[in-house]
Amino acid sequence: MGTVLAVVSQKGGVGKTTTAINLASALALRGRKTLLVDVDPQGAVRHGLGLDADGSAGGLAELLSGSRELQDVVQATTLPWLRVLLAGSVSEAAEHETYSSQLAESPRLGELFERACRRGYIVVVDSPPGLGAVTRRVLAHSQHVLVPLQCEPLALQTTSQILRAVRDAAVTNPALVLDGILLTMLEEGNEVSQRVAAYVRAQLPTELLFDVAIPRTMASIDAFAAGQPVVLRAPHDPAARAYSQLAELLEPRLR
Repeated sequence: MGTVLAVVSQKGGVGKTTTAINLASALALRGRKTLLVDVDPQGAVRHGLGLDADGSAGGLAELLSGSRELQDVVQATTLPWLRVLLAGSVSEAAEHETYSSQLAESPRLGELFERACRRGYIVVVDSPPGLGAVTRRVLAHSQHVLVPLQCEPLALQTTSQILRAVRDAAVTNPALVLDGILLTMLEEGNEVSQRVAAYVRAQLPTELLFDVAIPRTMASIDAFAAGQPVVLRAPHDPAARAYSQLAELLEPRLR
């Protein structure tokens, strides 16, 4: 059996999608069958993987509406063990309310996760920022949670909100486990960034924080712009090595 890992954050711009893409890719590089699912209506996963530039292939939005079946919308990638389900046409839509309502009310998301897990996939879910109905629905069907936390002064304020949301979700989904908080965008030579990282490490319990932190590097920024995971485009870059280390830490738990 596989398992579902949700990548969630209270705010955008913290490296959530980059983390989901590179963690999924790093797990696939380790030989684990991995399905990356983009439930964020902004649909940024397609850009980070260089897929479906015009949205014509469809995705989760079409699966929820019933206009496409799962086998029609799951796409292959350049990695043999990695498949991806994009957000679909909702990423081009002017409004996201219909999509959010369908996802929150439809049983199809849970059925999708269950089907993938039966086939032995690790399902990595890129959730939208915030704690709205979509994220709550994802948490209701997940077994694992990873929280990216940008090394910026407001970091700890958003962390408490996410921890409360995970705790609340676990009341109705006792299988849900917080695997850890991941420091992201750590800038070498940036005093504020380093000070925030040190403060977070001092304030949070050790078991809540991953030992590995993701540095901000030009290679990771360039990789996303080029539509490639940094673990593939620049495997020796510090950010790529950090994501590979994260996959190594998580992989034994995701069984």
